[in-house]
Amino acid sequence: MEGETFLWLIRHAPVGGVKGTIHAADAPANLGDRSQLEALRQRLPRDCESHASPARRTVETARALGLDPQLVDEFGEQDFGDWTGRKHDELAATGGDAYAQFWSDPAHARPPGGESFEDQVARVRLGLSRIGPGSATLVVHSGTIRAALCIALDLAPQAALRFMIDPLSLTRIDRLSTGWRVVSVNQRVV
Repeated sequence: MEGETFLWLIRHAPVGGVKGTIHAADAPANLGDRSQLEALRQRLPRDCESHASPARRTVETARALGLDPQLVDEFGEQDFGDWTGRKHDELAATGGDAYAQFWSDPAHARPPGGESFEDQVARVRLGLSRIGPGSATLVVHSGTIRAALCIALDLAPQAALRFMIDPLSLTRIDRLSTGWRVVSVNQRVV
């Protein structure tokens, strides 16, 4: 693809639900921190493409930032299959060997009926390849941002899982003619 692409990746607002839960796509965003949303909105480029995962929390966050995103399935969070909607504590206590084995290799292991982080990286790679030159905002999930960093830095999936990506944080990466450039990661805008 010709031209340079400047990506502004925003992790959605905190999930409005029970902490420690593997949230489903219909989990709402907690948009109560209006000052944080406004500070972040001020940092985003104007008049550019906007994309989001189709999850409710990303769409609500994008709209709170004044964006009208195109929904991109490839930018969805990792699919945790049968574990979606359940609490980590409950799974640790009742999930048997499958839950423990998953966390021994979270980059490659798949939850029952779900996908691995490595699978998510492949999806995100496809989604990123469809974004043309210019600036674009992506309101997505922590896993999606880790996957984008995995691609930009040519990391092994296991290494990319080490990044901390906070709610309402900004990560900036650029796709240049010479390759990827990482501008910032997990920047909290206040």
